[in-house]
Amino acid sequence: MRAAVLHEVGDVRVAQVPDPGLVHPHDAIVRIELAAVCGSDLWSYRGLEPFAPGARMGHEWVGTVEEVGTEVVGIRPGDLVVAPFAFADGTCSACRDGVFTSCPRGGFWGGPNDGGQAEAVRVPFADATLVRVPAEADADLLHRILPLTDVMATGTHAAVLAEVRPGSTVVVVGDGAVGLCAALAARRAGAERVVLVGRHPDRAALARRMGATDVLAADDPATALAIREETDGGAASVAECAGTQSALDLALDVVRPGGTIGSVGVPNGVERVDLLRFFRRNVALRAGVAPARRYLDDLLGDVLAGRLDPSPILSAEFPLDRIGDAYASMDARQAVKAAVRP
Repeated sequence: MRAAVLHEVGDVRVAQVPDPGLVHPHDAIVRIELAAVCGSDLWSYRGLEPFAPGARMGHEWVGTVEEVGTEVVGIRPGDLVVAPFAFADGTCSACRDGVFTSCPRGGFWGGPNDGGQAEAVRVPFADATLVRVPAEADADLLHRILPLTDVMATGTHAAVLAEVRPGSTVVVVGDGAVGLCAALAARRAGAERVVLVGRHPDRAALARRMGATDVLAADDPATALAIREETDGGAASVAECAGTQSALDLALDVVRPGGTIGSVGVPNGVERVDLLRFFRRNVALRAGVAPARRYLDDLLGDVLAGRLDPSPILSAEFPLDRIGDAYASMDARQAVKAAVRP
């Protein structure tokens, strides 16, 4: 079958790889219907994270079950399923606590495991990992549920970590796909005002469509002061969704004393955390990789009920054979998020 592999820095291409097969009785084989390129895929693509040449790519995907192992009871061939960006056994202490991404028997799609930017994948722990979608796999639905696999779940995690409350004002730092989904998640959690701070003026209209009430420039030195003045000393909840030093510093600049920063941006280049400043202002920093499986059922229910639609972040779409163009468009910030069709 065809699958995207990373040959070297800046070179993702389609290669022929062995078809996946059942290895364990709790496995399933899923045919990919739609996948996406994630911002975190770019770290290895840019050479900022180590990788083995030939590594499989992609951790955001939805698909149709083709085959299941003898111990799989919750899904059947023909089911449309959505998968979190990490698989987990569902039984260990971490999974029971809802921290599925810390499962010692789990893992992430891509790298040495099957990647989602492919024609099919083998899914370990299928019952614990996959969520059945009780609907037909039409194009519109696929685009609405695909973001749930990572960025919408991660945006939701940001809102949870930041302790967003109904009627509150929330600041979101970062206008990538995660930041845009965090704005949507904050509104879903009942926030009355969502101030999104980003670096791409051409995304302002999309930010408002995704729930932002205000859009400000991260590189404007007046932004932090304006937020503090308009929120009477800062926001109680700040979602940091970029993972950079400047984003964390800005988040600390705009959070109020006693407030909470929820940080979900994959840290890259963050070299210092001003603990004394956090300490003196009684600011809480809660950070972590999103346990996407924890949120999938509720998010999917809202999508199917028509209450949630994160599909606008999918601003471009490419066939799998043009996977290099999909990565180039993301790398150049031409696409907010690129969908990939097998």
